This record gives sequence, structure tokens and C-alpha cells, in this order.
Amino acid sequence: MKKMVQVYLAFLLVIGVLVSPIVALADTNGEAETEVVNEKFGAPIVVYGGNLTDDQKNSVKESLKVTDKSDVQEIVVTGKDLATYLNDGDASARMFSSAKITRKDAGSGLIINIVTPDNITEVTADMFANAMLTAGIEDAVVDIAAPKPVTGHSALVGIYKAYEVTGGELDPERTDVANDELSVATILSKQGGVDEEKVTELLTEIKKQIAEQNPASREEVEKIVSEQLSKLKIELSDKDRQLLIDLMDRIRQLDIDFSKWSDQLNDFSKTIEDKFNQIKDNEGFWQSVKDFFNNLIDSIRSIFS
Repeated sequence: MKKMVQVYLAFLLVIGVLVSPIVALADTNGEAETEVVNEKFGAPIVVYGGNLTDDQKNSVKESLKVTDKSDVQEIVVTGKDLATYLNDGDASARMFSSAKITRKDAGSGLIINIVTPDNITEVTADMFANAMLTAGIEDAVVDIAAPKPVTGHSALVGIYKAYEVTGGELDPERTDVANDELSVATILSKQGGVDEEKVTELLTEIKKQIAEQNPASREEVEKIVSEQLSKLKIELSDKDRQLLIDLMDRIRQLDIDFSKWSDQLNDFSKTIEDKFNQIKDNEGFWQSVKDFFNNLIDSIRSIFS
């Protein structure tokens, strides 16, 4: 029994070694500890879910690294804001997801950090980035946190509010479609059984084709969707397929400069590819995998020696 416990502890230790390179890769995308305020946009905005208790708010502050010395502007997002930015938003909705938004100069792109990944259960960083681009937010660093497990959808509304507080202007139709996009993304992932990264890749590639081909009808959008599903070898139910087509047809009708959007989506697509390559080319990561199995085998052998 004692040896079995030792094996279990060794297993946990090696898992820690395995995970650490991945965490290190994610941390390299974050902001530096010392932030310089861009006077063009003002101090970063921290937006808190309106239903946080005092203890939960303090937990979120700690996660977002907000202290009494932090140069930030703090606001609250409520169900009323949800109704403002979404056509079918429920003003009585409970809001817990929170975020810190730092606007950047044009061309900087989007950097999304989910700093409490265990508590954001459905929406990934890439899903947020894709939806924000649809909404019209192009250059910002966003840190997202929640004090308890939530889907993460309400964080997008907080981001909208914070963006406009700093002087940005958002089209209500685009923000509503962006929220629809986030919902479809999580449905395809959670209910449709499609890998989260594949969902992000699918949405990005379809939007790229819409930007490049400028389809004039729903039928042309449906053709693009079918082509990308086939290309990425993704199978959807008829219901999920229609959800996707409906979403992309709404995107087609938005007032967007698609020539500009195409370049942004290419950059986003490259970012997704770079993330995979960064892990693939990380020799330390793969050495950790090798060491894990070697150590596990040695531990198992020791039980019977």
C-alpha cells in the first residue's frame, strides 16, 4: 500500500512537470507586471459583474491583479447592460464574469487572457477574440476572471461597456451578432461535440471566406459553410448546421469593411496556428512527456521489485 501511495504522489508530481510548460507558454501572452497607461485611451477599465458579493469581488480583484495602487477605472456591469447590448438580453440576468480591458493602438491586435480558467467553463480565449472582432473591437488586451464556475458569456457584455467608457463606439447590431456567435460556438463545442479549437478554426475560416468572397445571398453563405465543414472534416447535425448558416448569414449582412476584416482574420488565423506550433516545437514539453512515461514505468516496476 505504501508503494502505491508513492506511485500516486510521483504521478501527481510528473503531471505538474507536464503542465508547467503549457502554463509557461500561456503566460508569455500576458501583460508585463508594470503597465504604462496609454494617455490616448486612459487607464485600463476593470468591470465587475453586478452580482458579486464583497468577498467575490475581492477574489476577482486578486485574480486581475488590481490593488489599491493600481491605476485603473472601475465600473459595474448589470443585467440592464445586457439588455442594452443584446436584442434579447434579460435585464434581470445575474452577472458574475468580470474583466480588465486595456485598449491599444491600431494594429496591436487582440490578446485575451482567461486568468481563472477553472471558473470560465464554456467560452475559450479564442472564442472571445473571434466574437470581439465581430463586435468591432480590434485592438485591446483583455483579462477575464470569475470567482466561481460560470459560462463566461456575460464577460463579453462587460467588455462592450468598458470599451465604450474609454471612448470606443460599437454598433448594437454587431454586438448582438457577436453574442450570437459566442452562443453558437459554445453549442457546437458542448452539444455538438466539436473540439473547441476546431470550432474557433471553423468560425475564423468561414468568416475569412465571407470577407474574401463577399457573398450576396444566403445560398452563397451556405456553400461557404459546407466547403469549410468538408475541408476541416467536421460533421454537424442538421440543427447545428442551420444555426451556423443563420449566424454567418447575419454576419454577411453587417455593415463591415470586409476588405479590412480579411486582413484581421488572417492575423487571427496565424495566431491560432502559432499557438499550436509553439507547443509542437517546444522540445522541453515533449521531453516532459517522455520523462513522464519513463518515470511512471519505473514507479510501477518498483511495486513488484
